[in-house]
Amino acid sequence: MLRFHFSAEDLARTRVAAAPHPLWEIAASLHRFQTPTGRWAYAHWYRLARERLREGGLEEVVRRVLLPLFPRASYFPDFLTPLEGTAGLEAGLEAILGTPADQVATELAALARITRMPPSLNRVTEAEGRRELTEILRAYHRTVIEPHEEWMYESLHTERTRLARHLLDGGTEGLLGGLGPTVRWKHPRLEISAYPTEADIRLQSRGLLLIPSYFCWKGPISLADPELPPVLSYSTHHEALATPGRATAEGPGSPPLQVLLGRSRAAVLQAAAAGATTTEAAHRAGVTPATATHHTTALRDAGLITSHRHGNTVIHTLTVMGAAMLSKNRVDPSPTSSAARRHR
Repeated sequence: MLRFHFSAEDLARTRVAAAPHPLWEIAASLHRFQTPTGRWAYAHWYRLARERLREGGLEEVVRRVLLPLFPRASYFPDFLTPLEGTAGLEAGLEAILGTPADQVATELAALARITRMPPSLNRVTEAEGRRELTEILRAYHRTVIEPHEEWMYESLHTERTRLARHLLDGGTEGLLGGLGPTVRWKHPRLEISAYPTEADIRLQSRGLLLIPSYFCWKGPISLADPELPPVLSYSTHHEALATPGRATAEGPGSPPLQVLLGRSRAAVLQAAAAGATTTEAAHRAGVTPATATHHTTALRDAGLITSHRHGNTVIHTLTVMGAAMLSKNRVDPSPTSSAARRHR
């Protein structure tokens, strides 16, 4: 469990990031490549990101450099997500370039103790190695994050509006109590359950910066070094994006959903949970592509799916409303496993 210990000053100095933190989003998006858990919620992005990385010749450098530096494990180096990133990508990259070599070496050594790290990454301790790393991060962001920024800003704006409502109704304690199912306010502590290690961070009048993250899935993430400015990056999706239910022997979705939408349309909605082209949705529902197009149009007009064109292909994915509808009408009542949490 991770615990943040608050004083009255810390409560007064708690704030919410006004824009997505590009380096935290890079980190969380790289984790999406390392696990299938929750991938359905990012199905449209995942497909296009893979294509863009391949077309841009970045697949190899992502595999060789970025994935080892940002493992979906219990730790990755703090210098990769500097506070300066709240001012934008370039400010964050400048902070990485300016990180003292001894801090980089210490954090890379900590990473090497918990996961297999290619020896070539030790070059990052040198100024030239960090310069190469920032170029890779810039190219990765331009290729797979920047095209998705509109969604990220919309998600963050929605989250800030939701938290403002909690703040107006219950003060700062109401805000801290509304951060998601794994976060609990228990005065004077903010507790994050299911954290892989025990950690206590005393804020010491520094306050806490909350960083809503589009690509973070399930468990919140903090920094490993308690001396650094305290932050908590957490998912904007909350419980609304719970894993959809499995199909039954009688058809996809649950009987109530079939009654509401009809058997074929419920099947198309279920297909969109993993991201589906019109042809794939038609195959899933056992209908012609023309009929599937009719169903996707109706579901899109109802706000249950969203459709994005990429070349000659249209990919359909769930909206938050569509995900909530599937989640609430699933047949399998057993809890689904959540993504493994990562402690920094």
